[in-house]
Amino acid sequence: MTDVSTQTIPLPGLSAEGEIRVDRWGIPHIRASNEADLFFLQGFNAARDRLWQIDLWRKRGLGLLAADFGPGYLAQDHAARHFLYRGDMDAEWRAYADDTREICTAFAAGVNAFIARCEREPERLAAEFALFDTKPLPWEPADVVRIRSHALTRNGVSEILRANVLAMADAEADLMRFEIDPPVEPRFADGITSADVPLECIRLFKLATAPVTFERERLAATLDDVWRWTEVTDLGEVVRRAAEEGSNNWAVHPSRTRSGRPILASDPHRAHAVPSLRYLVHLEAPGLDVIGAGEPSAPGISIGHNASLAFGLTIFGADQEDVCVYETKENDPDLYCYGDGWEAIRRTQERFAVRGHEDQHLTLSFTRHGPVLHEDTGRRRAVALRTVWLLPGSAAYLGSLSYMREATTVAFAASLDHWGTPSVNHVAADTNGDIGWFTAGFTPRRLNWHGLLPVPGDGTHEWDGFLAPEELPHAFNPERGFVSSANEMNLPADRPTDAPTIGHEWADASRARRIESVLERDASHTLEASMALQTDTHSRPAAVLTSLLKGAGTSDGEPSRAIALLSSWNHHLDADSAAAALFEVWWMKHLRPAVLARAAPDPALRKLLLPGDFDRMLSMLEDAAPFWTPLERDALLLATLADAWSECEKRLGSEPSAWCWGTLHRAVFEHEASGVKPRADTTWDVGPLPLGGSRSTPMHAAYRLDDFVVNAGASVRLVMDVGEWDASVCINAPGQSGDSQSLHYADLAPLWSQGAFVPLLYSRARVDEATQQLIRLVPSSGGTAP
Repeated sequence: MTDVSTQTIPLPGLSAEGEIRVDRWGIPHIRASNEADLFFLQGFNAARDRLWQIDLWRKRGLGLLAADFGPGYLAQDHAARHFLYRGDMDAEWRAYADDTREICTAFAAGVNAFIARCEREPERLAAEFALFDTKPLPWEPADVVRIRSHALTRNGVSEILRANVLAMADAEADLMRFEIDPPVEPRFADGITSADVPLECIRLFKLATAPVTFERERLAATLDDVWRWTEVTDLGEVVRRAAEEGSNNWAVHPSRTRSGRPILASDPHRAHAVPSLRYLVHLEAPGLDVIGAGEPSAPGISIGHNASLAFGLTIFGADQEDVCVYETKENDPDLYCYGDGWEAIRRTQERFAVRGHEDQHLTLSFTRHGPVLHEDTGRRRAVALRTVWLLPGSAAYLGSLSYMREATTVAFAASLDHWGTPSVNHVAADTNGDIGWFTAGFTPRRLNWHGLLPVPGDGTHEWDGFLAPEELPHAFNPERGFVSSANEMNLPADRPTDAPTIGHEWADASRARRIESVLERDASHTLEASMALQTDTHSRPAAVLTSLLKGAGTSDGEPSRAIALLSSWNHHLDADSAAAALFEVWWMKHLRPAVLARAAPDPALRKLLLPGDFDRMLSMLEDAAPFWTPLERDALLLATLADAWSECEKRLGSEPSAWCWGTLHRAVFEHEASGVKPRADTTWDVGPLPLGGSRSTPMHAAYRLDDFVVNAGASVRLVMDVGEWDASVCINAPGQSGDSQSLHYADLAPLWSQGAFVPLLYSRARVDEATQQLIRLVPSSGGTAP
């Protein structure tokens, strides 16, 4: 160990000496003498690296933004507070691992210890605090669990969209937005119509779940402008985020690996940002030794491994929400019909601090089922959202405090009754050689409806508890020798048609099919093969559509030149590929919109269907009838291909041999405050970085259609050699630190964009060798740091 930067920090609240070893890739390895100190130091370290980020997340989730940033954020605060957990805190703590309250108490105390250090030494605060002239606020243990609006649940927004599509067209048209699988016919319950759930019903929800944005006009808003800022995120952005936030994972049985040990891989996909959504950390104390990734605002890890077990997750499409419509009483809209009588809408006034102004008092409204989204006194209707968010045990990812300490795949599965949200596909593998796939998450039991459209809130459509863990899909050491998931429809084919509804809306199957086909062909899997699969750029849409071109005929001009370019292509969207550039411009900018226009000629309807169900559109193009004749389809293929060729010439030049997908398709990690920074000669953004892939490739790389900037993909990647832990690898992006002055702010971004990985070191010897910074923490009764 050479060239190690060392410092000692006296730390009030610590019971014994501990240390944080930061390796050359910015990964902290935290060692403590007991678990209370360990989670205390995890909180301290999270604040050390990510204080601006976690402080902003906390203020967003608790509805405290306006106090720092003014009236332009008051509407967002008002929305966020509707979705806080407001139930019994004793029941909440009991819903997780037995020591969750103690862990969160220690974690919050650690965050506060760093905030106290910054109060003594303000120069330690991140530059963002100076930019906005704000300060971080201290945490309460309950803050870790009460905030729910960052969890990924579904399908309340989709129910409202479906209701509005059905007001303009039929159920067949809505399948262009989301195919329903298992197939059922969506029908309104008696007494409910599309008019009861206008698009306005989405406003509160989308504002509560919106990221924090900074615009000069918003920061300068007055109290007269408050409700103007209810549209900080448009509907298309909400739908796009839901479509693009997924993940991949798999576990390969030792019978199908070259080493004879299991291999487990996991790469969660979320919106790109700087700093990264996730944070890699190693936690070590007597009886606990785990390493992996989680969100920096919560204790523990959700993806990674301990001494004998590896684990990863992806989103599973369980339906955890319902939109409820109520009849309100004539001349008394505060009462709604329930059962044989009337119940009062619970209205509560809350105080909101607003920077530069007196405190404001706003009303929050709730029915027995959840927050009121919309009221129409003229129609005598109210609409509310019922979501598992509001129940004990639904803090996102906190169930991992149970499973990260289990030793075997069997014990891992048994711990999942502590998992509430989000609903996920867990994979696990242990040093005994066992692997498993287990879906988990609170899944309401609906006895008389499928959860696809809003239902009456009068007591006729109530949840009958939740499906038991054994009722959810799972597999243990399957015969094919691996388990995998990528947010696809993966309910068992032999599941009875009258089984309780789990969910009907899923991601594009392209990533899942590619992953499964690669693993099926590989009887001697390696770490390198898993790394290659996580960064695989094979496009199923490309394979399908280029095969259709072979039978579409040729003509002179652009179509023939385009067909020639695509005919010998391997369907990989590599950054240096000319064919990939042409294909993506064709498919996403020309052919896909043309298919949607054919299915929905009305532009207002088409807007509700965006971005469109890729599987549905590919099926329409492959099968042709009854949507169009083969000649009509082929004419559409050729006409849109010619238009795409022309666009590529405009964007990339007249010489196709010089075209590159990565010239258009570039990753940019955008800092939310970049647009209001006063100095134009510096930037907090990272990029642009040429990148391959798309939203349909295993290397998920979704992008904005107007400028092709990649804005969603793998937030972190891990590939774990189960039992030979030091051989495991990972990558975060753009870096581990949220401090723009840190060496680890953007150091991993170039490696990430090239599909490279760094070691995920676990043993003490290897960690000590790679240490670049050693922070010794010693107990103090109140001393100051040197």
